[in-house]
Amino acid sequence: MSHPSRKASKRRAITASAGLGLVLVLGVLSSANANDTGAKSLLKAMSDYMAGQTAISFSYDTSLEIVTKDHQKLLLASSGAVDLSRPDKIHASRHGGFANVEMTFDGKTLTLLSKDANLYAQADIHGTIDHLVDELRDTYHRPVPGADLLLSNVYEELMRDVVDVKDLGSGVIGGIECDHLAFRAKEVDWQIWIAQGAHPYPCRYVITSKEVDQGPQYSVQIRDWKTGNQVAVADFAFKNEAGAKKVDPKDLTDIDELPNHMAIGGVQ
Repeated sequence: MSHPSRKASKRRAITASAGLGLVLVLGVLSSANANDTGAKSLLKAMSDYMAGQTAISFSYDTSLEIVTKDHQKLLLASSGAVDLSRPDKIHASRHGGFANVEMTFDGKTLTLLSKDANLYAQADIHGTIDHLVDELRDTYHRPVPGADLLLSNVYEELMRDVVDVKDLGSGVIGGIECDHLAFRAKEVDWQIWIAQGAHPYPCRYVITSKEVDQGPQYSVQIRDWKTGNQVAVADFAFKNEAGAKKVDPKDLTDIDELPNHMAIGGVQ
């Protein structure tokens, strides 16, 4: 049986240790606030690097947190790949527990394919990848999470409404040493880990919804990054190799990371 004075000493030691940890954290954050110019410069360098790449390919893993009505936090995971040719061609795939989909855009036609249902839909969209992202969000109400990282003006898009910036030093993602930056906007907090060196690509991007109960997060982690001559030549024309049936875009359901039965108000 422990002596009472020993218990009290242990409690004091734990309290002191926790207090020291808090002081250290506050000290780090205070110095981080002073480095906002450096953080912005690192983000701008990433943006310029990304915009300068005419051919990009990578694989990715995503995590989408949702909160149920009884305040349970659940995590949905998926993986996929992206091939991009600026200014107006992209092929993206995503395979998760609720959807196995592909998106193809050749500068003139957008094709969405549900591989599990063997259905596809098309829409006439002419323009760049930037225009495609806007159309998906504003016209078809299908925002592409993390798509800001693929735009030609990444810095301007990400910095919109930002009110606080922190440089948190280094972190390691998938064995790659990265600069770790944190930003705050009105509705969301977001963090980004940018590979150090001559190829400052985003290794991880995390968005936290501040105005939703328990602050659920959406994260994208990028791997197998390739650019230029490392990228295999891709054909961005849709080929209906599986004989999928064409349907109206509104009839192509359950192709998002959040399935219909888990929509707002639907999760029990």
